[in-house]
Amino acid sequence: MISKQDARSWAWENFHGVNNVVIPSFTRDLKGLNEGGIRHDIRRELELGFTGTLMVGELNITLDEYIRFIEIADDEAKGKLNLIFHASWNTLEENIDAARRAQAAGAKLALLSYPPAFYPTSLQDVYDYTKAFCDAVDLAVILFPMTHWGFERLHAASIPVDMLVQLTDECPNVVSVKAEGGFPSVAGFSHAWNRLSERVLITMPIIQEAIALANLVPLRVIATSNTEYYGDTAVRMLALARAGKVDESLDLLWQIAPAWKANGSVAPVPHAHSVNRAAWKYQAWLAGFNGGPMRTPATRLHAGEMAAFRSALTKSGLWVTDDPDELYLQGRVEA
Repeated sequence: MISKQDARSWAWENFHGVNNVVIPSFTRDLKGLNEGGIRHDIRRELELGFTGTLMVGELNITLDEYIRFIEIADDEAKGKLNLIFHASWNTLEENIDAARRAQAAGAKLALLSYPPAFYPTSLQDVYDYTKAFCDAVDLAVILFPMTHWGFERLHAASIPVDMLVQLTDECPNVVSVKAEGGFPSVAGFSHAWNRLSERVLITMPIIQEAIALANLVPLRVIATSNTEYYGDTAVRMLALARAGKVDESLDLLWQIAPAWKANGSVAPVPHAHSVNRAAWKYQAWLAGFNGGPMRTPATRLHAGEMAAFRSALTKSGLWVTDDPDELYLQGRVEA
């Protein structure tokens, strides 16, 4: 396991490339995990060249199931994929307990979310929650300023850059900032990059912004979002940008514009301030992942939405399954 004191040096060496997401696969009766489907998805991750993935927990899954989800993924990946714990449980205490169990199961990093029941009345409350989590766990932590949390009533950047700097100073296991403060503006990224990029890894997960920025600054990591929708294209574009092949990288970005424009309709769910995980799971299925049913409460997809996501991949010249949509809810691998 990585120690708290070594987390930052470990991240500089190992946290790079494109880190997407994997959503748990369930049995068709929704009574348990579909181990075969999970293993299929991890193999697909490696085929496409991803270097890490967020193990999505922001859905209807028990903590015991979630830990087993990580164990299965870790066993299948055999050290070739950085597994990112999703700190999205109900309370600070639950998140700390889950993080410790996730690390023992194979997770290397944690993406720090904030529970819907957390309603800070000051920026100090945000700081206290964040520092308490970082102090209590040994996982490498990705800080995540974003509009989902509703912190803009306290500061327009969600989490102000001075607080990000302070947390970096005081928490040695802070290794990265997923810099979406001020979304859809890239101002939060710009501010974090200028203040912190020599100390921790600054990342932008949204592909059209990430690749544009990667051709302006030496962006090392894209984490975390549903980049599996684009097959291996995100991986290829970042590699081209890192190699200084600006035109090739951006030409590819323009080629897949129909896909990233269609993807822009997915997250967040209007008025829900959360990600449409059902849409992400369907998009992944289009790109060869397992798919399969999700437990309620879950968002729905209608035929027109499915058709739009599918046709956008075709218009972008990307591979897309020719399996009919009714097979999506069955999943590719039967438990």
